[in-house]
Amino acid sequence: MAVRPAWEVRENEGATRWFEFRLAFADGARVDALAVVGGGCVCVEEVRAQPPLSLDDMAVLADWIEESVAEACATGPGPDGCGSEGRRARPAWPRGAEGRLLVAREYRAAQRDGADPVLAVMGATGHSRRTSLRLIGQARDAGLLSARRARR
Repeated sequence: MAVRPAWEVRENEGATRWFEFRLAFADGARVDALAVVGGGCVCVEEVRAQPPLSLDDMAVLADWIEESVAEACATGPGPDGCGSEGRRARPAWPRGAEGRLLVAREYRAAQRDGADPVLAVMGATGHSRRTSLRLIGQARDAGLLSARRARR
């Protein structure tokens, strides 16, 4: 993946930065994307792919872009809103058994409080709904959460 800073707009104490991405594959497939970073968030503004991407592929692409932007911002100058201290846009979240245990705790706490447990996991991990649902499923598979109830 090639990452290239496109442009930057400074305003007051922060900045908004745009990055261009290009993925080229040996079979001739290509993905070009434009992402914007500001206020601690990474947003994908435009994606062009040949052949077109599936929704699953888009989710993987978003993760690649976020990681690449975090690396680019870690080496970037000054207070730019994208983690000049080397932080990722989302909070650090442990992987493996510890991560599944924390997902289960967030999920159960939200249920107990009458809140949406999926949104609670999304907020705690900083991941998308899809990724959070996958993490919840892993916690269920590990026996940390009860089986899902069928909807009526």
